[in-house]
Amino acid sequence: MFADSARIFIKSGKGGDGHISFRRELFVPNGGPDGGDGGNGGDIIFEVDEGLNTLTDFRHVKKYMAEPGAEGGKSNQHGKNGQDLVIKVPEGTIIKDDETGKIISDMSGSNRREVILKGGRGGKGNQHFATATMQVPKYAKPGTPSKELWVRLELKVIADVGLVGFPNVGKSTFLSRVTNAKPKIANYHFTTLNPNLGVVDLDESNGFVIADIPGLIEGASQGIGLGYEFLKHIERTKVIIHMVDAASVEGRDPVNDINQINEELKSYNPELLNKPQIIAANKIDALYDNDMTYIDLIKEEFEPKGILVYPISAVSGKGVKELLYAVNELLKTMDSKPMIYEKEFDPNIYYDNPSEPFTVAKDEEEEDVFIIEGPRIEKMLGYTNLESEKGFLFFQNFMKENGILEQLEELGIKDGDTVRIYGHEFEYYK
Repeated sequence: MFADSARIFIKSGKGGDGHISFRRELFVPNGGPDGGDGGNGGDIIFEVDEGLNTLTDFRHVKKYMAEPGAEGGKSNQHGKNGQDLVIKVPEGTIIKDDETGKIISDMSGSNRREVILKGGRGGKGNQHFATATMQVPKYAKPGTPSKELWVRLELKVIADVGLVGFPNVGKSTFLSRVTNAKPKIANYHFTTLNPNLGVVDLDESNGFVIADIPGLIEGASQGIGLGYEFLKHIERTKVIIHMVDAASVEGRDPVNDINQINEELKSYNPELLNKPQIIAANKIDALYDNDMTYIDLIKEEFEPKGILVYPISAVSGKGVKELLYAVNELLKTMDSKPMIYEKEFDPNIYYDNPSEPFTVAKDEEEEDVFIIEGPRIEKMLGYTNLESEKGFLFFQNFMKENGILEQLEELGIKDGDTVRIYGHEFEYYK
């Protein structure tokens, strides 16, 4: 079964504690401290595996934990470092913080391996704490805690061209003709359940990768039908090919079909309509008495908008070569690098600065107004989407766990008072 999303728990290893011990040797009755340092905890590392093309494995195993560091030993022995845990994912996997939806990493392009959660540092043994006035230190530093996180993995296939169209318009037949892909082909709706990828080879070493996005239906962007599950895969493509049934074998209006699909793309992500489009008017082999009525209507509607229309037959191959060369010429005018999503949240920075200061104060000029400021508050707002229910819940928990709500109550805040945080205003209710 193809899987392109998963929610998993990851946890790095805790740092090993430093050791407390003293030299005990013959003829050395009062030996100095010799407690060794603890080992570092293992990291959580994500790595691209070229042999993977699905996230299915993550539906069976939900928790991934690296090994903790070992405690230091006597005689200055350093504790063993915890083993890193390497998690293999297919190229194109995006790692998001599940609570805020912020992107932690995009495992695409040159990013083949990344440490997502660093292990805790090992604590110092008591050998480090001897001074002229404290020659017998009975103190060692504990290892720093592990880091843990629920993350969401989303696979967005990397292809130059996205092939879209309603079910049963011939996309799978087209893909099997022009690439090395072997999709299932049958005359019924929703035949394609996977976003099949194939490589188109043209003359002079030209070529591109094309992805057959499973059949869309009206309402897909609102979660109706199977197509919704695969709309995300169009986001990385550079060019969109609309395939329509130009013979209207099922009595559909091809012009209306293209407009409906564009509406679904717009509803899902308006930026998708900025991608160049080409229309493949398929099934010309099935035209009755060579009737070009629908093809003429398609050209009248879309060519004035700068969208090229190519009549083709995926079955016979007629017109296919011209379509492919047109797509290739279009791709030559575009950036050859794949679309990479920028990092929005670094959990290591967040965890490594838990004690950054913040202030909670009553406004001196406006009554019933309270102001919260500080580096940690500003950083939290940077990776929290307050517009989403999940993000706002994270914000509320942050305020509670860090004692901010308690400080507001100590300052005398009442229901209906205003709380200002870096341009955001909230009404307080207990």
